[in-house]
Amino acid sequence: MTSTVAIIGKSGNGKTTIVKAFYNVIKEYFPNSSILLVDNDLTQELAARFGLKIRDTIYGIRSGKHEYNTGIPKKMTKQEYIEWALEDILTEVDENADIIISHLVASKDCICPITKQMNEALVKLIDRYDFVIFDCEYDLKYLIQLVDYPIDTTILVTKPDLASLHLASIIYDSNKKHSSSGQFTTILNMIKKGEETKALEAANSFSLETLGLIKQYENEPDTNELNEIIKNMYSRLNLPQNTEGAQV
Repeated sequence: MTSTVAIIGKSGNGKTTIVKAFYNVIKEYFPNSSILLVDNDLTQELAARFGLKIRDTIYGIRSGKHEYNTGIPKKMTKQEYIEWALEDILTEVDENADIIISHLVASKDCICPITKQMNEALVKLIDRYDFVIFDCEYDLKYLIQLVDYPIDTTILVTKPDLASLHLASIIYDSNKKHSSSGQFTTILNMIKKGEETKALEAANSFSLETLGLIKQYENEPDTNELNEIIKNMYSRLNLPQNTEGAQV
């Protein structure tokens, strides 16, 4: 059974950094499990965090602009072709871990056949993995336009200032219907030293459920320290807790 987590929020709030930290923690806790990273953010930063330069996207398949790594097999149905093409653009991140990039998606009103066929192919692909982590463009609506798949845990990442929290509350309220069957919580990121209580109180004033806080780093976050912070949050998530070789 596939476990899914979606990281959402406005660009610039540290979503992609937190996505990679979750990947690191899941990889440590479940070393024999397979992981799929889905970059659903238009900035396409996730691959770069792993030192990868990836040009091929799901949009490239939809638009017919993808340059295939191998020859296209003959005598395939359109559905088989899309499934094969998705395999062609998968990129290995590590042992048992892959990444795929969406780029642009269909509009919410699109009823063209390839939208349904792509959804079915992506569902089939996701079903093969033990964990799938979505790095989302702003909110769940953009993800659902890509693939309609149950999300076990949605994590909204936001800065602690009032403007960011106000926007986070709007995202939170508008996305509840998309995550009704799963958990929906918030991480407060980039907290200045000594302002932890103030940040929590501000989040509470906007009725945001807070999973945890991450401090503001002067430069890039310390990877080991950030991984430990995510570990402390993990036990409260709607994700598998039976670990292999590590304690939650």
